[in-house]
Amino acid sequence: MGSMIDFKRPDGGRTKGYFAGAGNGNPGIIVIQEWWGLNDQICGVVDRFARAGISALAPDLYQGRVTAKPDEANHMMTGLDFPGATKQDIRGAAQHLKATCGKVAAMGFCLGGSLTVAAAVHVPEVAAAVCFYGIPPADFADPAKIAIPFQGHFANQDDWCTPAAVDALEQAMKKAGRKPEIHRYDAKHAFFSERAVGIYDPACANLAWERMTGFLQKNL
Repeated sequence: MGSMIDFKRPDGGRTKGYFAGAGNGNPGIIVIQEWWGLNDQICGVVDRFARAGISALAPDLYQGRVTAKPDEANHMMTGLDFPGATKQDIRGAAQHLKATCGKVAAMGFCLGGSLTVAAAVHVPEVAAAVCFYGIPPADFADPAKIAIPFQGHFANQDDWCTPAAVDALEQAMKKAGRKPEIHRYDAKHAFFSERAVGIYDPACANLAWERMTGFLQKNL
């Protein structure tokens, strides 16, 4: 349904991404990849948003590199320039969508969830954010500084984005006077991904999708 495009970054550089449009004037959303790269699963989420009436763009943060090997994925993630990805690639995607869309949101999974929080703090074009099981270091993106509507989806059986980390994020936002919408699922990390064999939870994934689309309809 969608296709690869290239778009301008704020610094004048170019980034590629997978885009599926839902028509001019409709809302837009930035879909931020997991640590595997811009793979078919993420492109499928982009297409799914477009079918739901939301134009979607997933920036290729790894510049064409994709893997299914955890060690390689971890190497690529740790080598990523997080400030550059947030303030150049993701902000460039937001500005690209803003040219033809109404309001623009950001969402992502795992690595992309962390960068969604970062985008909510650092990208002024983003009007709402939906995070799936990812939280960045507070010294890079303090959740207390999120001033836009925020929804989070987290797994109770997660040893990376732990329940304690989720509680801390929620408490930090509430202490700052924010009203985050946090959902917890009796599932494992990556429960939304059909590619996660033995982890994908269709019931939780479908419930999260319904909650997310309702949140976006309300805030976009």
